Amino acid sequence: MSYVLALDQGTTSSRAILFNEGGGIVASSQHEFEQFYPQQGWVEHDPMEILTSQLSCAVEALGKASVRPRDVAAIGITNQRETVIVWERATGKPIHPAIVWQDRRTASVCDALKQSGVEDDVSNRTGLVLDPYFSATKVAWILDNVEGARARADRGELAFGTVDSWLIWHLTSGSRHVTDVTNASRTLLFNIVTGQWDPELLRIFRIPASMLPEVVWSSQKVGEVTTTLGLSGVEIAGIAGDQQAALFGQLCWGAGEAKNTYGTGCFLLQNIGTTFARSKHRLITTVAASPLRRLEYAFEGSVFIGGAVVQWLRDNLKLIEASSDVEKLAASVPDSGGVVLVPAFVGLGAPHWDPHASGTMIGLGRGTKPGHIARAALESIAFQVADVLQAVQSETGTPLGALRVDGGAAVNNLLMQFQADILGVPVVRPQVTETTALGAAYLAGLATGFWAGPEELRARRQNDVRFEPKMDQAQRSERRALWHRAVERSKKWSE
Repeated sequence: MSYVLALDQGTTSSRAILFNEGGGIVASSQHEFEQFYPQQGWVEHDPMEILTSQLSCAVEALGKASVRPRDVAAIGITNQRETVIVWERATGKPIHPAIVWQDRRTASVCDALKQSGVEDDVSNRTGLVLDPYFSATKVAWILDNVEGARARADRGELAFGTVDSWLIWHLTSGSRHVTDVTNASRTLLFNIVTGQWDPELLRIFRIPASMLPEVVWSSQKVGEVTTTLGLSGVEIAGIAGDQQAALFGQLCWGAGEAKNTYGTGCFLLQNIGTTFARSKHRLITTVAASPLRRLEYAFEGSVFIGGAVVQWLRDNLKLIEASSDVEKLAASVPDSGGVVLVPAFVGLGAPHWDPHASGTMIGLGRGTKPGHIARAALESIAFQVADVLQAVQSETGTPLGALRVDGGAAVNNLLMQFQADILGVPVVRPQVTETTALGAAYLAGLATGFWAGPEELRARRQNDVRFEPKMDQAQRSERRALWHRAVERSKKWSE
């Protein structure tokens, strides 16, 4: 029997999941890794810990299933997207910790670029907004703040990559420096209309072209693993940023189909087809993963703090011992007791795009219990998704029949029911909620003939769980109005 292995490198953990021909999970392994916060608004990772944790997971997953490398038809890689790593070409060693997508250190740089009048031109080329969320200003920061880095980059000694590039470089012993179109589209350096790195963008952000990886398609053989015991000889054949992988794994392959992933952040994507379009409501346009080797696009709304708010309850407030305990604590009270939490710990993403907003909690009283705060935290995830979906629907003018959901927090029934209630549309959860990894596996399997084609994958989809809305329109409007008042306070707090 053959399998496809998905390497799912996320913001707080690395995972490896082995899938069979039916798209079922055979074995998996996961390791959390350390988060570093050197200053307020800064978030970093150790690139070597990312690499070693991911490789350990891969070997462990195969070991659990007693699967040999020759039984693995392909590897698909999906990753946290905008996180930046710069390393030495000669040694493969990073010159600075990875700067994570959540990091806000370049907010003032983005503000200055906006003032210079280049944002509209940048958006026309990239589909993105000028925000520290994306990769380009992070790369420039490393070049400007690591001694000698810019001169070394100019001499061609340094390589830049998002996490997919970093992993593939090391998996192939430095023979392949690549990224796929979906990850490239998140850098502010890639023209998603022409499908190429853009010289004007490189000039604006002061990034030498010599640092950049080759751009490949999301479903394409790119090289065999050469470096790790237990994976040697396996073909890497699928690459996609985590949210595009989830969109593909949810079978949202036609224009108008949408999904939301509940991970560290929340990411709502709607497929808009093969024609590039810019959002009128500050959504971003991104490249969608496709097995057809053509440019396809999606509107995306990004929520920076989704499931991470549960980790905050666990690690900072010590209200729960494990993230899985949050549903029980939240269910200990009938509602949030008037508490509203806006988790703008690293600013607000779509549709607000306010990097200066601060976390805010209102409605506290003498009767407030930990359960109320836990419930408000879960509800904050759903409220943010509702804001993004409202913006998406205003773009398309077509009401969404149902929202497909996935990711770690999607297993929380209380959250999914509240999401349906506050949206007023059904929420549909697949049997396999790890659709980010599944999407990467699909892309790799299609490139190697493990699956015959997309039609076969669609035919295998079954046993979805459906949450129907129970809240009436008046309740929904009242709750969302209170949420929006709290959001405005969050924005004003930093003024």
